[in-house]
Amino acid sequence: METIFKEKQKFTQWWLWLFLIGLGIFQIYGLFSQLIKDVPFGNKPMSDMGLIFFTLIPFGLIAFFWYMKLETEIDEKEIRITFIPLTKKTLKWDEIKSASIIEYKFVGYGVRLFTSYGTVYNTKGKTGLAVELNSGEKILIGTQKAEELTKNIEKHHKNKFVI
Repeated sequence: METIFKEKQKFTQWWLWLFLIGLGIFQIYGLFSQLIKDVPFGNKPMSDMGLIFFTLIPFGLIAFFWYMKLETEIDEKEIRITFIPLTKKTLKWDEIKSASIIEYKFVGYGVRLFTSYGTVYNTKGKTGLAVELNSGEKILIGTQKAEELTKNIEKHHKNKFVI
């Protein structure tokens, strides 16, 4: 089946990376201070092993966000959403009541449940493909390619697409 739309998105917000890397540097400084300079880190220093373990957390978060991505693929039969490594979802066009491109208010990043937009898959921005299924379930898929997405869905699924 020919793919009519494909998009890959990653977390590229400068402030997120500044925070995560800053947290990592802070932890490395603490390790250096306590293990190398032999100066306890903080008012109530934790054990060396505790500090080593606690330092792994920001680097685990950095790796997690580096690896995480939202992939959207649309073809004649379905919409596939893959939010690596969290979830994978397939929406068949015959299950879809309507689809439209909308601008939405900030709902957060990642997979958001129980919002007024339904389940949201978002990495950045405030534009997305709002899908309503025949069952009444709502799903919102963030996009950075709204114009391309609109053209392709209108061309192939005009009867489902609402402008």
